Order: sequence, then structure tokens, then C-alpha cells
Amino acid sequence: MAFAPAAMGYDRALTIFSPDGKLYQVEYATEAVRRGWTSIGLKSKHGAVIIAERRKVSPLHDVLNLEKIFVVDTHIGATFSGLGHDGRVLIDYARLITMRYRLIYDEPIDVELLVKNVCDIKQAYTQQGGVRPFGVSLIIAGVDRKGVQLFRTEPSGLYFKYHAVAAGSGEQSSTSFLEKYYKQDLSLKDLMILGLRALRAAVEEPLTVEKVEVGYIDSEERVFRKLAPDELMKLLEEARVTS
Repeated sequence: MAFAPAAMGYDRALTIFSPDGKLYQVEYATEAVRRGWTSIGLKSKHGAVIIAERRKVSPLHDVLNLEKIFVVDTHIGATFSGLGHDGRVLIDYARLITMRYRLIYDEPIDVELLVKNVCDIKQAYTQQGGVRPFGVSLIIAGVDRKGVQLFRTEPSGLYFKYHAVAAGSGEQSSTSFLEKYYKQDLSLKDLMILGLRALRAAVEEPLTVEKVEVGYIDSEERVFRKLAPDELMKLLEEARVTS
């Protein structure tokens, strides 16, 4: 028995499974992530680092004010790869969840609980008619009572915990680089340098302050921060990714 291709109708509604058990709209959302700007996350016992690629979409684009790394709560940061408008909505939703948790329990939310709440929404958008999946993967890092945490969410609503992870168009190249050079005892600065070199391996041009954004959280301080342009410039020179 021959099955009809996806174009014959199995991809026209989110709630229709194909004969081989796939939801094609979810597959398409995953492809949107693969075409997105590259994002990288790394962690060690000393803290976690998030690195995001920025691209100048037009000659007049003010890319320095393009935010790709977000402070979700004081102890949590995030970035995304995929559809930017979907990412913005989910970041706002994550901030709302952390604010509600603090108001109700008077303490910061655990990172995994936040990730689970975000993925519950993403999964709900894979089983309802009249909606579409979120075409974005979030990389979320933070420090809570369980230690340093690093997660990646998928358009399907799945999430996984990582030591180092990449998403976007440069995922394959960055992941290969990280698998080769990542070590679990790296210092926070070494994590930043490794992440920048992994990003450099995935992009075609040298990295500059305009093309990359870096955020980090120290396991002792437990406050998520983003590097200022002058700090980032020094780090790029030290990582030797500017040429």
C-alpha cells in the first residue's frame, strides 16, 4: 500500500497524523529553528554562559540595540533560535511565570520548573486546531537551589538538560566544536571563550561586537548579567575570533 506524500493533505492541519506517525506542522516548526540565528549555551560548576549570534538584516539596521539575550529573572537568562516573534512572546510568558512565582511563594523559581511551564504551552500548541506550533527553541540557563542549570526547549514541547548545547543554522558546526573541546571544569571566562570559538566555527565571517551578544551567571553570585560592548571587545580579542 502506497502512502500519499505530505503535500496531499497531512500537513494541512496540525491535528492530523501522517501514516508514519508525524505531525508535519511540528516538523516544519523544527525546520524554522534550524534556519534561525545560532545560539549557544554552556555550563560548568562555576556558572553558565549564553552566546547569541546577531545579523545585520539591512545596511541601516541598528544591530547594537538588537537584543538576543534576555534576563528572565535575576537568576535566569535565555536566548532563542527560530522565529523571533515567537521567541519574544515566549520570553514575555517566562517572565510572567517567574513574577507570579515570586509573588505567591516569595522565592525565586527553580529553572526546570520554569522550563516545564514554557514547554507545557509549546506542547499545547501542537494538539489544538486553529493554532500553529511555536517555531522557536529556547536556551535557558540559571542557578537555583539545585545548582547550575542549562536547558533547551523544542517546538514539540520537549526539553532536555545539557552541559553544552547549540541551536540554529550553526548548530551542527558548533556542536561538533563543543564536543571536541568542552570540559566540565572550565572557568566562567573559559566557557565564554569556548562558546565564542564554537560560534566562530559556525559563521562565515569574523565576530565583532555587533555580531554577537554574551550573557553569563556566576554560581556564587547567582545574578544573570550581559557583557557590555567594551567587555565583549576584550573577550573577542582574547578568544581570537575577530580575524
